[in-house]
Amino acid sequence: MTRAVGAVVLGLTLAGALIGGLWGWIAPPIHAVVVQTKSGERVHEYLGSESQHFFDAPCLLLGLLTFVAIVAPILLWQWRESRGPGTIVGLVVGLATGAAVAGAVGAALVRLRYGALNFDTVALSGGDHKLAYVVEAPPVFFSHAWLPLAATLIWPVGIAALVYAVIAAGSARDDLGGRPVASEPASALPVEPEASVP
Repeated sequence: MTRAVGAVVLGLTLAGALIGGLWGWIAPPIHAVVVQTKSGERVHEYLGSESQHFFDAPCLLLGLLTFVAIVAPILLWQWRESRGPGTIVGLVVGLATGAAVAGAVGAALVRLRYGALNFDTVALSGGDHKLAYVVEAPPVFFSHAWLPLAATLIWPVGIAALVYAVIAAGSARDDLGGRPVASEPASALPVEPEASVP
């Protein structure tokens, strides 16, 4: 059972790394402009609806993690001999670890791709109207506060637990169908119902 739990955790952690890589590739960057005013103050503004990507990008990561959280318990249910509490432990630990790895890999990839942006140090070009167009990396999480971070990491765990619970509730056997049904000996006679007494 320990080997099965380890395999589940490792598989979901690797899936988290793949999700982070996919997110880093498809997450939309945020385009902005930095301008120096006549008084010498630097201001920046996001172009058009680009500021919406501060919400879209973390939602995209949550969507990918939700997909894994739905598919993983369905696949684990097919592994009949490992059904039960051990699988749930592996699923919970694996999805929480996978979500953390997805966030870390995604953040690292967009940082490598777009770099770190500091609006105060952007080089401005032009004559009287000094400005620069810049691209900011998309955020992985909705906020850097601990509560949104924890919610993002716990989200796939809750979804997967719900899916697994619904599947388990549909099982008619106490062992969740993990062991084969014991076959009756060939010499056993069928049981006839007793006749009712009038």
